[in-house]
Amino acid sequence: MSNVGIIGLGHYLPERRLTNFDLEKMVDTSNEWIISRTGIRERRIAEITERNSDLAIKAAREALKNAKLDPHKVELIIVATISPDTSFPSVSCLVQKAIHARHAAAFDIGAACSGYLYGITTAKQLIQNGLFKNALVIASEKISTYMDWTDRNTCVLFGDGAGACVLSKVRGNRGIISDYLHAEGHFGGLMAIISKERKALDQKTTTMDLPRITMQGKELFKAAVNSMAKAALIAIKKAKLKLSDIDCLVPHQANDRIISAVARKLGLPKDKIFVNIDQYGNMSSASIAVALYEAVEQGKIKRGSNVVLVTFGAGLVSAANVVKW
Repeated sequence: MSNVGIIGLGHYLPERRLTNFDLEKMVDTSNEWIISRTGIRERRIAEITERNSDLAIKAAREALKNAKLDPHKVELIIVATISPDTSFPSVSCLVQKAIHARHAAAFDIGAACSGYLYGITTAKQLIQNGLFKNALVIASEKISTYMDWTDRNTCVLFGDGAGACVLSKVRGNRGIISDYLHAEGHFGGLMAIISKERKALDQKTTTMDLPRITMQGKELFKAAVNSMAKAALIAIKKAKLKLSDIDCLVPHQANDRIISAVARKLGLPKDKIFVNIDQYGNMSSASIAVALYEAVEQGKIKRGSNVVLVTFGAGLVSAANVVKW
């Protein structure tokens, strides 16, 4: 079968920065506590007037520009998100309208933090099977919508952002050479969205009944480390490579302690692992999308590099891809 590869990347980050020092004024926490527990120093927060689809559209446009692909040639749009503008129309259809990709099929995919890799794997298969030629995969999240800004265990962790890639058939030995998708639904209660009275970040009046993220941190930590390490190893084996062949591992940016634990479990030096969580926090599905963009931009990933993308997310779901860049 023909190889399918990433031919263009894009991203978008809201301008508003929420630092640990800002959070010190809002909740019982400190800059030192947040850094020691998570590695996060600041995160981006979308404005009230900024919709998830706005983030997705900007990331999509940059990816298409970098791929040098006319939107009319996009045949498939997949948006990974758990924080859409509305249940319908889908974010993907809003993107299609905005970029004038009139010939594209479009749908959203909900796999929490693993959504970007679920989307990439799905698009790859549809291209290989001959249904489509070019696909646009976007991960876009406005997670701040679900934050309880009085809960220091969750509000310090998350941020907003979007990343995108264009997939197409590629020549030579480059491209996405292995895939792995998995779910462990029995761990679903470790991280969930429930409805409870809370205040939004900019809500100065009474509390309202709003959805919020809840999390069992200690249990989730262990599950995350094990699932990401397992996913990476399976994908590397399927690619017929060894750990020593890997030039860069781009993990989901949930917590620097989780990333360090995965590195130790795999026996990979930290300098082979790309980390940017300190700047953005956990952007759910968008975290790995933005991390991949920045790893390429900063020269951590070059032509010919063997790259492992690996994630875990609420559900619990995990995913990994090995890419020959």
